[in-house]
Amino acid sequence: MPKIVHRKDYRPPSFLIDAVNLEFDLAPDETIVRNTMRVRRNPDVARERSLELVGEKLKLVSAEVAGLPTDVLVSEGGLTVKNVPDSFELTLTGLCAPSANTAMMGLYVSGGNFLTQCGAEGFRRITWFIDRPDVMSTYTVTLRADKAACPVLLSNGNLIEEGDLPGGRHYVRWEDPFRKPSYLFALVAGRLVALEERIRTNSGKEKLLQVWVEQQDLDKTRYAMDSLIQSIRWDEERFGLELDLDRFMIVAASDFNLGAMENKGLNIFNTKFVLANAETASDFDFANVQSAVGHEYFHNWTGNRVTCRDWFQLSLKEGLTVFRDQEFAAAMMGGEENPAARAVKRIEDVRVVRQMQFGEDSGPMAHPVRPESYAEVSNFYTATVYRKGAELVRMYQTLFGREGFRRGMDLYFARHDGQAVTCDDFRAAMADANCRDLAQFERWYSQAGTPRVTVTTDYDEAAQRYCVTLEQGYGRTPAAAQGSQTGPLLIPFAVGLLGANGVDIPLKLQGETVAQGATRVLELTEVRQTFTFVDIAAKPVPSLLRDFSAPVTVEYDYNADELAFLLAHDSDPFNRWEAGQRLATRELLALAARSAAGEGLEMGVSLIEAFRRVLTDTALSPSFRALALTLPAETYLAEQMAESDPAAVHAARQFVRKELASALKAEWVAAYEDNQTPGAFQPTPEAAGRRALKNLSLAYLAELADPAASVRFATTQYRTANNMTDRSAALAALLSASVIAGDDVAEQALSDFYGRFEAEPLVIDKWFTFQATRRGTAQRPTIARVRALMNHPAFSLKNPNRARSLIFAFCSANPAEFHAADGSGYGYWAEQVVALDALNPQVAARLARVLERWRAFIPALREPMRAALATVAERAKSRGVLEVVQKALAGYSSEPQTKSNR
Repeated sequence: MPKIVHRKDYRPPSFLIDAVNLEFDLAPDETIVRNTMRVRRNPDVARERSLELVGEKLKLVSAEVAGLPTDVLVSEGGLTVKNVPDSFELTLTGLCAPSANTAMMGLYVSGGNFLTQCGAEGFRRITWFIDRPDVMSTYTVTLRADKAACPVLLSNGNLIEEGDLPGGRHYVRWEDPFRKPSYLFALVAGRLVALEERIRTNSGKEKLLQVWVEQQDLDKTRYAMDSLIQSIRWDEERFGLELDLDRFMIVAASDFNLGAMENKGLNIFNTKFVLANAETASDFDFANVQSAVGHEYFHNWTGNRVTCRDWFQLSLKEGLTVFRDQEFAAAMMGGEENPAARAVKRIEDVRVVRQMQFGEDSGPMAHPVRPESYAEVSNFYTATVYRKGAELVRMYQTLFGREGFRRGMDLYFARHDGQAVTCDDFRAAMADANCRDLAQFERWYSQAGTPRVTVTTDYDEAAQRYCVTLEQGYGRTPAAAQGSQTGPLLIPFAVGLLGANGVDIPLKLQGETVAQGATRVLELTEVRQTFTFVDIAAKPVPSLLRDFSAPVTVEYDYNADELAFLLAHDSDPFNRWEAGQRLATRELLALAARSAAGEGLEMGVSLIEAFRRVLTDTALSPSFRALALTLPAETYLAEQMAESDPAAVHAARQFVRKELASALKAEWVAAYEDNQTPGAFQPTPEAAGRRALKNLSLAYLAELADPAASVRFATTQYRTANNMTDRSAALAALLSASVIAGDDVAEQALSDFYGRFEAEPLVIDKWFTFQATRRGTAQRPTIARVRALMNHPAFSLKNPNRARSLIFAFCSANPAEFHAADGSGYGYWAEQVVALDALNPQVAARLARVLERWRAFIPALREPMRAALATVAERAKSRGVLEVVQKALAGYSSEPQTKSNR
């Protein structure tokens, strides 16, 4: 097992580095890095005689203290300078090899351009350093390179000098006036062009904004620039936070392990989160660009100006910034004034939490939002840290309101600007700004697992009292993941009560003199509490956990009529959607059980009629209807079973899709025709919502036993589409219909799609994913197609986007095919994890997590899964992959798991 790092072992650094002067002589095979540091002892730490620096895959050329040569001890993982004075200048000159860096951590070459990725521990691959987030320094950076090969030379901060050098070379000097940790250092050099805008902030200062891309992609940068400007304006208005540098730069990279990185003033993005135009990007892509640009910009304050003390505090910056980007995206959808539009964004975010984070909470890699230990820090860039962390931040706003949350944010920056701090420091700012004791809230950061809230109700007709009893606890949580605190959580639990007329009842708790609104946030602080509402004239239907006010599962025994009632009438849009999801989940799990038992499948009319009401209710927005009419994902449904059975879930879900398609054919056709978006493509929320409902209707029609109509619709749409959303939806429909109608039309469309977009890498990623997620047949199993595509000229395992588009898509997004009974999917998975581990361990570790919850599956699948994990454990080399597979094989608590109906 790799070496484990524990949170309890944190110690402040023995030395601090006040200033760094970096000089780069860039060359692909051998770059020279001269690093001059102003070092001093940390006065708050016991005296150490030697300075220990970390470094990986570097070659030392020289070392100097105060300008004089000095002896140092170089090891595989670092460098030691012995007997150092209290304050001194240290200069280290070393070599690194960017072109050989396939791991893409540190300095590497992509498409002839130099790029860096230093978060979390990549800076040590550039030069020797105290590479930890609580060592914050100012940086001056000089870049020198061949002017023809690298006409553009970028780094953090403000440009202070540039000029030509002999031999066709040139130099640029950058200065970042703000202290930052080494993980926020960035460098970009190569042949790039920029879209530029100048804006003025609220204080009247002029700022230069640049989006740097390769020449052929310049026409795809407008939306990213617009999103950046919107982000700057929103952060000024919502939180009073202004852009602090003279310029802000975004760079798009085709080879990038992550989505993006928030390096101070020089954000480096995966191209998929920057490049977007109507022809190549779908509505989903446009939304991701807006959200990602916002997220990385918001890090300028929540992550850069105030950063995390150590990597256990990662959610301090990531959870908070995810919350901020979610609020920004909701505002851009019209959510500041339109609760229904805001709810669409909220539903999308909660779906991700449930499908990704809840499953993570019940597996061997489960950990608290603030982890207790890790073997490889990159393995904790997880849904728990990001998504559950964002839910914790949202709970502060739920408890204190927007004004109270803003007071907490203001105090947080006033106290900690320029510091590296902890999750506790953020909680203290929220508590002090709102005069509230939040000691109990700390348990949210320390306890792993998804809390369960069991709800019981009792209505006293004579007294007109309605009692709501909440009881909190946990299902199965891996013992190894338990945190440092135990006990009941502070859970803000929002409720409403609906009368028989479908209207909210004004809510008055026992002891109050007047009703206070239609939604009340109950604070559950004990294991079991009862809240009594008075003046309730008739038994109501409860609307529980409105707006998903806490990341918990809710157990309440709704009957089908109550769920249909909530779906039709609940004023809380989130819970209206939730009622439909519960109805569908209940039906689908019952059918999956019948399928697993070899019984015939029959479906009642209740779900069909509920869907009919939503589909035909034009008072609901098209975007909401599209979400409400989308069945729960197969992966989510499988996790609700006592033993996951992907084949049974797939059979049940496909059966329901076909039944809904057949029973509502006329309504689907009407929705398809009524939600066309003629004219030029517009990436607005309204137009995107209409396309979503139209294309969902087409997807259902593709399931008809006689798919002639859907093939006709899809073929026409594919040929006439003026945007990627409609073209890709038409192709997906043709692929679905081909299971019955045959492959000819679908294969022709696939061939045409490739021919149209052969020069667009991001679109070819979609082409690979279409085929990786396609339903197979006995004659043409999907895995055979996937293996063949790995030999396609456009496929490269070295490109993370391409690996994700084919390998990850098949293993993660096509559960019925991946979990084939013959175990062929697991063998393929093992091969690819090992192959990626030799090239890019970080990407390999992400793929390794696909089988981490193997013990939750039916017995017939568990043994081949275990064998595949054992193969990887034997052959993998990296810490990240070994941590995942060894934890998976070690297993977790055998306590029986209680599945929730929420």
